[in-house]
Amino acid sequence: MVNRERLGDLFKALIQIDSVSKREGAIAKTLQEIFESLGAEVLIDRAGPKVGGETGNLIARFKGSGADVMPLLLNAHMDTVQPGEGVKVLFSDGIFSSDGSTILGADDKSALAVIIETIKILREQEFSYGPLEVVVTVCEEVGLMGAKNFDYSLVKAQYGYSMDATDTEGIVTRAPAANHIRFKVHGRDAHAGAAPEKGINAILLASRAISEISVGRIDEETTVNIGLIEGGKATNIVPSLVTVVGEARSHSPEKLEEETRKIVRSFERQVSNYKEAFPSDDGLPRLEVEVSQDFSDLKIPDEHPVVALAKEAASSLGREMKTKTSGGGSDANIFFGHGIVAGVLGTGIKDMHTVRESIRLDDMVKSVELLLEIIQLHAKKATI
Repeated sequence: MVNRERLGDLFKALIQIDSVSKREGAIAKTLQEIFESLGAEVLIDRAGPKVGGETGNLIARFKGSGADVMPLLLNAHMDTVQPGEGVKVLFSDGIFSSDGSTILGADDKSALAVIIETIKILREQEFSYGPLEVVVTVCEEVGLMGAKNFDYSLVKAQYGYSMDATDTEGIVTRAPAANHIRFKVHGRDAHAGAAPEKGINAILLASRAISEISVGRIDEETTVNIGLIEGGKATNIVPSLVTVVGEARSHSPEKLEEETRKIVRSFERQVSNYKEAFPSDDGLPRLEVEVSQDFSDLKIPDEHPVVALAKEAASSLGREMKTKTSGGGSDANIFFGHGIVAGVLGTGIKDMHTVRESIRLDDMVKSVELLLEIIQLHAKKATI
């Protein structure tokens, strides 16, 4: 039933359209043309200017073939990480990869190809299916910015699936919340050779604070990372400013709050200790702290109808469908915070975000088959 050659050709075509975050204009135009040719009403929201990009999120609405059910959400994102420009696609032994100089872009263009092929089959085979709302976001890879700035008044769906994971026989139902933490440590500049005692080394203070922080995996639910440090002007100047950016993630709101407090207190303590040891009348050193929620958690109960529907579809295909916990965030986290329950399904991507990224055509075929079954089962339900 799945047209393997057509699916592979579409995937290759999408891969070769550059669409790194904030530069998704070309692929958005292509997707609009494809979805309109399949009979969808296509809208572009106003997220583009808000994220500083070329285009907004794309919404493709399909009326369905008369099944009286609520709309089903299907989600993917159109942007890729760097290095993602000028991708040269290789295909050998049923596996797509790049030439090793760039990522492949299967994250998440495999999902786009899967969704489009699924809709083509629905129309060609004249299957019964309910309304579909396909939401393709921008800037997912740079902080889920498309989903965060999405115009939620444009969709009616309250449930559905985000195609943005690896395992074709798993559905991600739990993902952590994350806090974004930014520090600015203000010291005092001075000549590093002639008068270092007059300076306050901001980088040194930040380093001491970082050395007290537990990073990496804290426990099975919680992680911490310090990912960015910027500061200093020259080796002969005592640095007066350093910016440190990190994050904490956890499936437990209490643990997330606790780890965030620990990180902040470490920086506060170093600045306070220095002030006590070396009092000054200019208020230095000084600390600025900014803590913001990067994304909320995803917690879909195992008994939720979205999970049951995916499991029933997999079972009818003779497959398993296991609920899974992820350490990363996705558009589904943001949707969940807006009252839309979206389980995250896989397309078979391997080594995403690396130049070793690859995907098997067989896995994309499996994803189409599963999605077809889900949509047909959904059409048979009065509600889910």
